[in-house]
Amino acid sequence: MPSQRLAPPSQGWDPKVTGCGKLGPMPRYLMLRTPSANRVYAGESGPLTAAELEITAPFAADVAEEDVAGVGYLSFEAPELDDSQLAAVARQSAAFALFESRPLSAADDQRANDDPTRSLSAAGDQRASGDEGPRNLSDHLLRPVALPRPFTLDDDLVSIPKYPGKTNEQFTQLLVGVTLAAITREPTGPRQILDPLAGRGTTLSTALLLGHDAFGVEGDAKAFEQMASFYKTYLRRKRIKHTADVRPVRRDGKAVGKRFDAELTTGDGKRTVSAFTGDTRDSAALFGKKKFDAVIADAPYGVTHGSTTDVRGVSGKRDRSPAGLLKEAIPVWAGQLMHGGALGLSWNTFGLSREDLAALLTSNGLTVQEGGAWEQFAHRVDSSIKRDLIVAVKP
Repeated sequence: MPSQRLAPPSQGWDPKVTGCGKLGPMPRYLMLRTPSANRVYAGESGPLTAAELEITAPFAADVAEEDVAGVGYLSFEAPELDDSQLAAVARQSAAFALFESRPLSAADDQRANDDPTRSLSAAGDQRASGDEGPRNLSDHLLRPVALPRPFTLDDDLVSIPKYPGKTNEQFTQLLVGVTLAAITREPTGPRQILDPLAGRGTTLSTALLLGHDAFGVEGDAKAFEQMASFYKTYLRRKRIKHTADVRPVRRDGKAVGKRFDAELTTGDGKRTVSAFTGDTRDSAALFGKKKFDAVIADAPYGVTHGSTTDVRGVSGKRDRSPAGLLKEAIPVWAGQLMHGGALGLSWNTFGLSREDLAALLTSNGLTVQEGGAWEQFAHRVDSSIKRDLIVAVKP
């Protein structure tokens, strides 16, 4: 199957690549994607993961979907990858394994067929004459490239919880990755990530896996209790050094909610996860003066349980789309961002258009990331949900 072009081709020739004083093409890499348990998401993930790679790994050129011997890969060109670039590939939401592709030589061709008298294939004849012709990766050898471990904890932190309405873990990692890639301020330590619609903590756990501190607000007390209970059990069973506690939040001497705080020690230092019960529109009041590098949320899709808000539409009926909630919440979330920080949202476009959401973000002083890969994330979840993501930066 011919490759499907997903990004502009690279300039193609780099004298530093071959190391032999001759001009030659940059190495081509093939990323084998992790199978998704969600068949719908797996079917939609090709363009999504290509756009993710283009945004989070800007060294990758000529990104394309490739089919080699019936197996699908995401391929790209790049100079020989250094440690930081390999780490960026390892953090891709669907990265399973990486290979470097090189053309099959005449000697390789004969050894593969175990026939010393066999003439070169047509592809081998082209190589012998110096004419590569169109790329055909079926005539290439794949050299495994070791990827560093991308997570500071075991990934079952996000895969163990199973419950209705849970956002796909791979998509959550994609959303976190592209949002963090948009941040313009230099890090001074682990990123501070807020999910103001935390649910049972998929985004918080993903942030922890990637080595960041995680904070949340959740209006459903039952979901909050389940999240806190899971963290306590998980950290104890994994024998991770930690402290974890749930305590009441008081205002004027009265209990108005609860707060969960945990500090855990990972291979690269201490990490924090902290969450409140409460209305997301009160997030700034709950966290006080604290600011965040990123605010990342999966907005209610308005299908199963609607947006849990008392906002009412012009007809007087409950607004089941995310629009009513976001109009009131985005000004609060934008105020919690550090300058140079990024806000990343996923939402159901059937309830709110991209143009209207972009206008809402812009009106709150944020700069929406537009064009190219930033607008290639829309995908079907089911017949009533078409999910997209949008990222905006606080100048």
